[in-house]
Amino acid sequence: MNMRRKNIYNPESNEDVNDRKVFGGNPTGIFELNDIKYQWAYNLWEMMLNNTWFPKEVDMTRDVNDYKNLTPAEKTAYDKALSQLIFMDSLQTNNLIDNINPYITAPEINLILVRQSFEEALHSQSYAVMVDSISSNSEEIYDLWRRDMMLKTKNDSIANRYKELGNEPSETDFLKACFANQILEGIYFYSGFTYIYTLARSGKMLGSAQMIRFIQRDEVTHLVLFQNIINTLRRERADLFTAELKAEVIEMFKQAVELEVAWGKYITQGQILGLTDDIVEQYIKYLADDRLNAVGFDKLYNVTNPIKWVDDFAKFNDQKTNFFEGTVTNYSKGSLSFDDDF
Repeated sequence: MNMRRKNIYNPESNEDVNDRKVFGGNPTGIFELNDIKYQWAYNLWEMMLNNTWFPKEVDMTRDVNDYKNLTPAEKTAYDKALSQLIFMDSLQTNNLIDNINPYITAPEINLILVRQSFEEALHSQSYAVMVDSISSNSEEIYDLWRRDMMLKTKNDSIANRYKELGNEPSETDFLKACFANQILEGIYFYSGFTYIYTLARSGKMLGSAQMIRFIQRDEVTHLVLFQNIINTLRRERADLFTAELKAEVIEMFKQAVELEVAWGKYITQGQILGLTDDIVEQYIKYLADDRLNAVGFDKLYNVTNPIKWVDDFAKFNDQKTNFFEGTVTNYSKGSLSFDDDF
């Protein structure tokens, strides 16, 4: 069945709160938030508000000199990882508003999609601050996707997943787009963050790593959002979770792992301390397993996390996350220093 965009004002509707649906509902267009069907969504909305931050809070002063003293290999990995992150947040800012939110018919979920889009735009500003701090010619990094064909190929592959939504996508197309979000937010982004953290672990680019920590804290809630959408649809629309869909999702994840492993090895060239080709591959497979498992699929690779220090490094003080229930708690923005426990 093909989907249609919801009416933004629909006074003829008498939809009751209990009749709300993730998609395919008949909303009035009025955000009646005193009556909530999906409590997890409203809880997540409040958490996202509590996580509000701004890029100028991060001190990038030391990164200016650090960047100048990076080895050629470190500089290449940093530039290309940053360029990839810039593309993905640019894509996601528009994708959420143009391709996803128009079909969501539960107002409490509309809220958090709009908030996520704001956060993706904020991340784009964060990257601009990072680029402006370390480069006298910002176009060198912003135009990498035009000059680096490996990056261009990867960007094209990611974007094509969302182009499938097109006009009046099927319900299955929409569900696959939700899984694509899990791949984007939970594999591609996390992989990109790791290269920045690795430099910071050796005492370099600490401001950049602190910026990424803020960004990753947002990405945690984005992962929770789409995991809950998928798991809610699994309960409410079990008919969509066919053997054919399962096979397609597994293939999507396999292709994503193959793409990201090749990219990771390409930008590190085996010259980034702590990120051998084997570690890069195992970590990406671990991420894929974790994301699949969180939405009710069996693991594909059954590997352990080879760089557990990344998880601890990325956390703020007192941060706890339960992906299945969609609860996240943070009490301190924290700061990054040489004294952090790696």
